[in-house]
Amino acid sequence: MRVIRTCREMGIPTVAVYSDIDRTALHVRMADEAYLIGTAPPSDSYLRIDRIVAVAKRTGCDAVHPGYGFLSENADFAQAVAGAGIAFVGPPATVQRALGSKTEARKIAVAAGVPVAEGTLDPVGDEAEGRRIADRIGYPVILKPAGGGGGKGMRVVREATELASAWRGATGEATTAFGAPALLIERYIERGRHVEMQILADDQGAVVWLGERDCSIQRRHQKLIEETPAPSVDDALRARLGDAAVRIAKSAGYRNAGTCEFLVAPDGSFVFLEVNTRLQVEHPVTEMVTGLDLVALQLRIAAGEPLPFGQDGIVRLGAAIECRITSEDVGAGFLPAGGRVAALRLPAGPGIRVDSALEPGTWIPDEYDPLIAKVAAWGSDREAALARMRRAIAETVITGIPTTLPFHVSVLADPRFIAGRYDTGYVASREPRRTPALEDDAALAGAIAAVLAQRVSAARLPVVDSARSAWADAARADALRAPAAWPPEGGW
Repeated sequence: MRVIRTCREMGIPTVAVYSDIDRTALHVRMADEAYLIGTAPPSDSYLRIDRIVAVAKRTGCDAVHPGYGFLSENADFAQAVAGAGIAFVGPPATVQRALGSKTEARKIAVAAGVPVAEGTLDPVGDEAEGRRIADRIGYPVILKPAGGGGGKGMRVVREATELASAWRGATGEATTAFGAPALLIERYIERGRHVEMQILADDQGAVVWLGERDCSIQRRHQKLIEETPAPSVDDALRARLGDAAVRIAKSAGYRNAGTCEFLVAPDGSFVFLEVNTRLQVEHPVTEMVTGLDLVALQLRIAAGEPLPFGQDGIVRLGAAIECRITSEDVGAGFLPAGGRVAALRLPAGPGIRVDSALEPGTWIPDEYDPLIAKVAAWGSDREAALARMRRAIAETVITGIPTTLPFHVSVLADPRFIAGRYDTGYVASREPRRTPALEDDAALAGAIAAVLAQRVSAARLPVVDSARSAWADAARADALRAPAAWPPEGGW
């Protein structure tokens, strides 16, 4: 939907692909054309390069935008698209292949003079070698899959007795996510903050940075809240991070939008983590403070146009924060859970942006990532942005499935977060399965009570379906022939 909306503003027709379980999804109905490419498992649909390229060729597409999941950082996909004579909206396959490997990315960073954490530049052969390296580096260390990013497969090892189980878990998840068990080992920086820098690069060799985002609020190395400017980053550190990101991009021959990720230590020093060779999920906060449409810029760069501005032409105004709403049970350790959305109310008003494809009756499948909505708030400063975000989260009602809304209510009321005193260990430091007692914090109690009252009120409202075209109605009727778990068991 994010890409479709910008394309529509630019007068560009769009073609969507979908799996059978997504036949009634909003992007299928909003695109100018839509084509079924397989069944629900990603290996039979969204990861089928041959089928996606075949649809692009059949429909005469000029370009393919890979989004921010599935094949978005797959060099073979970028190469197949280019080989079919179609523009790939992202960096070329050679760049994706180099930066997609943590091993090669670290070498590029070192060559560019950017600091990296002490550790291995090449994949570790086996657990025994890993143990020798960890003993030499000193604990704590972090295990990282060499073949991919996004936080998948990472394990922090704080002492030698934890290494064996962490090694098994990391290699298993790396094999599942990236098709290879290879791992890197690095020194783990305690109380570090995950700060990333958004970059843009064109075919003419120009590279600019648009500003940083703090993504330290994470569970299992997966981001939950992002904000810009980062509370811990001053102008001097921002300039250093921007310079490091530009040097890495130029060293790699980068093109299009991307993100350089860093870990910033409490003393202000930083080390390079990885490059995300795609548009980031959290790009809305950068758009809100710069006023730029990153998707439009991606499309123009892919068409061969130069960047319309230099570094001095980028103006950042105010602050923005984004909360990722996922279909997860927070009380069960953020356990993903699919189901059917019953009542729905998304927030609006000054300074609020919602990126979502939710509607009443939307089926959330278990087969895919649990991200279901992004709520972003802009304000003249961080305090104003937080106030708007608290209001927006309190307005949001999603029933029928578990969501992370209670988590966001709690974090936004936490004095540590309000003061900007948090790091990547924030979520782990909170006691699992604990609901703060209402008497502990009157403000939190009021917020929780307001959300509960709104959900009860919304649940009593009739669900009104949006207008649909005839072909979409037919598809929806076909999908709804299967038994649906709605209303939720036990009623409201």
